[in-house]
Amino acid sequence: MASTCRPLSPHLRALPDNSVVRSFLCIPLTSRFFAVKPAFTSLRVNSSSSRFRFGRIRASMAEIVTPKSKGKVKLFDTEEDLAVSLAEYAADLANKISKERGSFTVVISGGSLVKSLRKLVEQPYIDSVDWSKWHVFWVDERVVPKDHPDSNYLLAYNEFLSKVPIPAGNVYAINDALSAEGAADDYETCLKHLVKTKILDQSQSSGFPKFDLMLMGMGPDGHIASLFPGHPLVQENKKWVASIKDSPKPPPERISFTLPIINSSANIALVATGASKATPVYIALSDVSNSDVLPVQLVAPEGELTWFLDNGAASKL
Repeated sequence: MASTCRPLSPHLRALPDNSVVRSFLCIPLTSRFFAVKPAFTSLRVNSSSSRFRFGRIRASMAEIVTPKSKGKVKLFDTEEDLAVSLAEYAADLANKISKERGSFTVVISGGSLVKSLRKLVEQPYIDSVDWSKWHVFWVDERVVPKDHPDSNYLLAYNEFLSKVPIPAGNVYAINDALSAEGAADDYETCLKHLVKTKILDQSQSSGFPKFDLMLMGMGPDGHIASLFPGHPLVQENKKWVASIKDSPKPPPERISFTLPIINSSANIALVATGASKATPVYIALSDVSNSDVLPVQLVAPEGELTWFLDNGAASKL
């Protein structure tokens, strides 16, 4: 049946409305690791003022090319430098695609990723970005009320969405009144509706929606979205959005984009900060073979993958 995206129902608890952004739901008409040792075989630094030594850089930013060409890799001395570059990257991409297509579809995750977006709400981006063209989605979400501390929506609202004039109807949050399975089905139905109405582009090769930009973080165990190492959900290749009730990281009930929808993206920015991410970063970007493939190793978009790493996350390269 058809799907519509409607505002929060009266019986749901809504966050305070600042007259700029509020939550919208996608509600259909039907309710429903690793022992690794070898180092890089080769590494090239693309920076005239940087020296790469033992995986560390002596400049605010440098780029490296990995042996397996795993996308662009940008290294930063500090997380602050990373946040500045990420804002410039997202703003430039948004303005370019908005002019070409009339809209910009962006997917965000929770955790430290939202913190890394903080420069977008500052000058020069707050006034130079055409926020009216943005359509915002979540790569995964915890099935909790929107005012719950575990909510990815709440984190994004407090740190980002409440500070930029994205139209309320362009923010697609899950229906937290449903079960995990129901919320996943509901979100997928909404995405299909948006593909049908041409808000979302569609991959010609995979048939999955093709988001303009996916901004993702990564866990210390190498998980992305709510796709965890060794979990069967990593192998899901039919559904667009799937539910998980036994997440190894609490809360246990979540919804998540599947790997095929992630890899259908036109652009993916994979952001990792801190020394706790160093090992999975090393595994994902090196020639190393490990018996247990990490979900982050499976990120291979149709378009372009760009890594944003601070010194801590890059410390084992």
